[in-house]
Amino acid sequence: MLAGVLEVPDGPVRGWGVFAHGFTLGKDSPAAARICRRLAREGIGMLRYDNLGLGDSEGDWGDGSFTVKIADTGKAAEFMAERGGPVELLVGHSWGGATVIAAAREIAGVRAVATVGAPVDPSRVERHYDAVVEKVLAEGSAEWLIGGKALTLKRSFVEDVRASELRARIRELRLPLLVMHSPTDNTVGIENASEIFQIARHPRSFVSLEGSNHFLTGAGQADRAARIISAWADPYLSPEPGPRPRVE
Repeated sequence: MLAGVLEVPDGPVRGWGVFAHGFTLGKDSPAAARICRRLAREGIGMLRYDNLGLGDSEGDWGDGSFTVKIADTGKAAEFMAERGGPVELLVGHSWGGATVIAAAREIAGVRAVATVGAPVDPSRVERHYDAVVEKVLAEGSAEWLIGGKALTLKRSFVEDVRASELRARIRELRLPLLVMHSPTDNTVGIENASEIFQIARHPRSFVSLEGSNHFLTGAGQADRAARIISAWADPYLSPEPGPRPRVE
């Protein structure tokens, strides 16, 4: 079972979306929580959830992969649709940005995709665990420490990430795409945004998050990103006066 938080607007609902968090972050990371809360205040209901084995979700993180993250995003959208809030907007931060691009064409009803600090190549995360990757490939798994927590990295995870191919998915997206990135991002370089934007077809937009860090932890950084997403997504949302999704 995956755990999530549904941010529901207090007033009229302009639309519904799903947020995909970064590589080993979670639904309560600053980017996820603050962007989704602000979008809800702007009338866009958002579901933010923990991927397999992270935060409050069940399972072993090592059994996940980029492919599993894509599938989980689809499951989150299905959850929303079943409860009366069909998803039209996908928003992703960092690795989650790559995920929503890859997942968008597989989710019925999605009309727009927004990314924040996304890599053009998901396999670039390997630099985070390069110290143990050879052991993983040789022995099948190894413990990996990141951010004070221990995760089990498995061979299938590494191989799946290495096989991921996002560039073709960007080219075939054929949906409105908003690419947001900070030119001073020291975690995922701005060149990633440049390549994503160059590969993508119109309608495409790029916004520089000048002064922001990769994790949007500075005062007002996530709020600003959310307000940009809200304004940009407006033409692609279908406000409906019907019942709101059930929260269970």
